[in-house]
Amino acid sequence: MKNLKRLLLLIVVVIIVAVVYNYPKLNMISGYAAKNMASNVFIANRTAEAINKVDNNVPLIKLAKSKADNKSKSATSSVYGLMSRKAVYRDGLGAVLVNDDYDPTKFTLQPHRDFTNTGLPFPYGNKKQKDTVFANIDYTKLLKAIGLGFSNPDVQKTRSTIVIYKDQIIAEQYDGGFTKDTKILGWSMTKSIVSTLYGILQCNGKLNVSQLAPIPEWKNDNRKNITYNHLLRMQSGLEWDENYTEISDATKMLFLESDMSLVQLNKEAIAKPTEVWNYSSGTSNLLSGLLKKNFKTHQEYLDFPYTSLIDKIGMHSMLIEADMVGNYVGSSYGWATTRDWAKFGLLYLHKGNWNGERIFDANWVDYVAKPTAHSNGTYGAHFWLNAEGRFPDVPKDMYYASGYQGQYVFIVPSKDLVVVRTGLATYPTFDLNGFLGGIVKAIK
Repeated sequence: MKNLKRLLLLIVVVIIVAVVYNYPKLNMISGYAAKNMASNVFIANRTAEAINKVDNNVPLIKLAKSKADNKSKSATSSVYGLMSRKAVYRDGLGAVLVNDDYDPTKFTLQPHRDFTNTGLPFPYGNKKQKDTVFANIDYTKLLKAIGLGFSNPDVQKTRSTIVIYKDQIIAEQYDGGFTKDTKILGWSMTKSIVSTLYGILQCNGKLNVSQLAPIPEWKNDNRKNITYNHLLRMQSGLEWDENYTEISDATKMLFLESDMSLVQLNKEAIAKPTEVWNYSSGTSNLLSGLLKKNFKTHQEYLDFPYTSLIDKIGMHSMLIEADMVGNYVGSSYGWATTRDWAKFGLLYLHKGNWNGERIFDANWVDYVAKPTAHSNGTYGAHFWLNAEGRFPDVPKDMYYASGYQGQYVFIVPSKDLVVVRTGLATYPTFDLNGFLGGIVKAIK
C-alpha cells in the first residue's frame, strides 16, 4: 500500500511538473487552433469538421478542442478546458486572435476592392482558355509528374497543383474537397507579396530599397545603418528566433501580439548588417508596418496592396489578414485560390509586365533573385532560390515563394514555366526535386 501511494504521488508530481512546464505553450496551441479555424471557415468556406479532422490534427495542435460560431463569425479553442482563445472574422481584414481588451468598434476600416472582371481568358481574366496542345510537351510524363504529388495522400498531402507554360494551363489537379475556387493560405508566400509591394513603390519613385529604414528608435544606436535592402534580404543583424516547435519570437508574435509590426523593431542587433543571414517573420511584419510611412492615412495603406498589385492583376480571391491594430500580417496570412497564386508567379515570369501594364520594373526581378550573402545561395529578397542547385533536376534560375506545410509558387524563366503546389507536407517529405524535375523533363 505504501508503494502504491508513493507511485500515485510520483504520478501526481510528474503531471504537475508537466502542466507547469507546458502551460505557457497552451496559449500558443489554442491560439493557433482558434485562428486556423476562424480563417478556414470564414475565408476558405470550409467546414469546422474538416479543420478539426485534418488541418488542426497535427502534433500539439490536436490537443485543442475548437469550434466555430457562424452567427458571430468567430472561433474558440482550448486545451482540456485551459487557456481558451478566441479569433474573430472581420470583413476585408480576415480573422484575428483577440484579447480581453478587444473592441470591434475601435477599428472599422477595411480595404477598398475592385473586382472588375476583364472578360479575358486566364491569366488576364477568369474566362476559360482555348484548348492548346504543345508539340514539345510529353503529356504522359507531365501527368505522371503531377500524379507523384497525389500518389500517397497520407504522406504527400497535396491539395492542389497547377502548371502553366507560356501562359497556358497545361495541367491542373485538386484533392477531394478542394477546387479552383478554394482559397488556400500561403503562409510565408505572403512574404513575397510584401517584397513585391516594395518593388512597386520603388518603380513609382516613392522609395529606394537602399535607403535607411525610417525608424526613429534606431537612429542613435547600432541599428542606425539598417536599410530596407537588409530587411528584405533577412540580413539586418537583428536578434530573432524563428522556431515553431517552441515558444519563440515567431510564435509569440503570431499568437500573442496585437501589433505584430513592432516585435522585430524592438529587438537588439547581434551583428552588423550583412554579417549574418537570419530568416525572420518578424522582419516581414516590420516591413509590412513600415509601408504605412508612405501614405497619409491608414485607409491608403489598407488599399495599397489591392490597388497596386492584387486586384490590378486579377487576384480577386486574395485576402491578406491584419492584426488587431490593422497592420497586414505580411509574414504569414495571405489567402488566394491556386489560380490566383499562379497569376502572381506569372507576373514575375513576365518581369513585372501584366498584359501591357508595368507593375514593377524588370530589374526588380533580378534584385529578388540575386543570392543574399550567407544564405548559401538559397535566398534572395523575400524569395527562395535554386541558385546553388538545391534541386538538381530543376534549372538553377528557378526562384520561388515558399510557405509553411508546403505552399509553393515556382517561377522557372528558362522554361517559361510557373508551377503552384499547395498542401500539408513540405520538403523533404514531399519530393520537390522529383515533382519539379518530372515537370521540367516533360517539356522538351
